[in-house]
Amino acid sequence: MDKDKSKIGEFHFVTEPYLLDFRGRVTIPMIGNYLIHVASSHAAERGFGFNDMSERHTAWVLSRLAIEMIEYPAMSEPITLYTWVDEVGRLFTSRCFELVDGNGKTFGYARSIWAAIDVETRRPTLLDIARLSAYVTDRPCPIEKPGKIAAVENETEGVPYFIKYSDLDINGHLNSIKYGMKLMLYKREADNGKYDMAICNEGKAICRAAVMWH
Repeated sequence: MDKDKSKIGEFHFVTEPYLLDFRGRVTIPMIGNYLIHVASSHAAERGFGFNDMSERHTAWVLSRLAIEMIEYPAMSEPITLYTWVDEVGRLFTSRCFELVDGNGKTFGYARSIWAAIDVETRRPTLLDIARLSAYVTDRPCPIEKPGKIAAVENETEGVPYFIKYSDLDINGHLNSIKYGMKLMLYKREADNGKYDMAICNEGKAICRAAVMWH
């Protein structure tokens, strides 16, 4: 097997009816679930999965994520997801994804930035650059690294939201906040088809997002 090819994870799915929206297409949240699943599986196969990180009292957290979709799969369509690590730094690592349909046609790409945190202090920890770098490959990804998103919380009226039990992940947090905390959600149309958003707590943004429709 090609040595570089062995660094690239390949995962297969078939879309199910419960994954679809009213158009009969897979939703962005479900695409995100696919990405998280293959990222976790790919890391676990190489000794950096959830259990491996837990033994070191650390956990992966998703810092930034950019998804670009060309089209959306429909029901009972086979999907192949490829994932690979393209950069490793002291505190952050970059992981890419390519989404391919049953005919071998690419219908989406994604790029994510991850950090490892200490599960007790919730502070970033230094990455094992030497070991992680062994899995870096130069496979191209057309998405640029996710950049800074404009602040919107001081320019628009917020919508309140309380974190529920169903929002929490296995690490017991949603964007590193605790169950029961009150959030304010903000949205602003920046340009035609582009929206900037923010999730805030006590006036401080804890998560930002930008959505563009074409």
